[in-house]
Amino acid sequence: MEFEGANETDMATGMAKVMAALPRFLERLGMAEMPMGLFYTDKEPEEGFSPQPLERPTPEREQRGEVNWLAVFGGFSCIIGTIWRARKKNTTAWFSADQYGCPGGSFFLGFHGPQTETIIHYVSTGIPNFSEGERYCESPDALRRIFAITDPRPAPKPYCVIKPLDQFTEDEQPELVLCFARPEPLCGLHQLATFVTGDPEVVASPWSAACGGAVTWPLRYKEKGQLRAVLGGWDPSARKFLKTDELFFSIPAALFRTMVLRAPESFLMTHTWDTVLKKARRSAKTWGEES
Repeated sequence: MEFEGANETDMATGMAKVMAALPRFLERLGMAEMPMGLFYTDKEPEEGFSPQPLERPTPEREQRGEVNWLAVFGGFSCIIGTIWRARKKNTTAWFSADQYGCPGGSFFLGFHGPQTETIIHYVSTGIPNFSEGERYCESPDALRRIFAITDPRPAPKPYCVIKPLDQFTEDEQPELVLCFARPEPLCGLHQLATFVTGDPEVVASPWSAACGGAVTWPLRYKEKGQLRAVLGGWDPSARKFLKTDELFFSIPAALFRTMVLRAPESFLMTHTWDTVLKKARRSAKTWGEES
């Protein structure tokens, strides 16, 4: 997997080691679902799910009055919803500047910036005669300040691709790893992140749309030289695309690699964790998800 200072041979070797250790790692966490890896690429995926093409909702086009917002919202497709479809079908979800699904999500994935005024009002106090607003921020000014702080990294390549880790080819390396889970496996991921880093603040949970928590914030920390995992899935609008009681843990690939390889040294092999693992299995049984 991708990690600082690694050449292509190192990354390929690291990925092979991780994939060999991953089944046991997931078993000890109580996770039945394969994590998803995210990367940007020049190559359009040949399979999987992507939103339908829409006009680009850039602030420049908005200022010129060129964005047909009725058409954009009419073609709305939540990024987490597209990922949910890919999770259910065990395949790929992908996005681009033209196939973004959600105009807010297009900003969070780095396909346009800054955020448009239409979305700023839609997420906060609403748009007269169009939308009552999501009311997630008290005012447009408050949300502008948050978006200025969030400042998503511009997409480095045309396509953002998210797919199960075991479907990566030898020439593909994830930049982020997304684990979707309920509290017991999340407990293990949270504690393990600090075990391997010694940093009690290595897990962050900033306010954001769900796609911002999954992609924007961990990449923002990475760009600042900070190794941070993000616990997300708090966005009320995206909860319908997550299982009951489920959140996600978005991890820089370098950190995930270390967590997988060092797990045998950690609490995951103790009797204390066996007790937690029993709860994870009871949860899976309760929701009819036993393997």
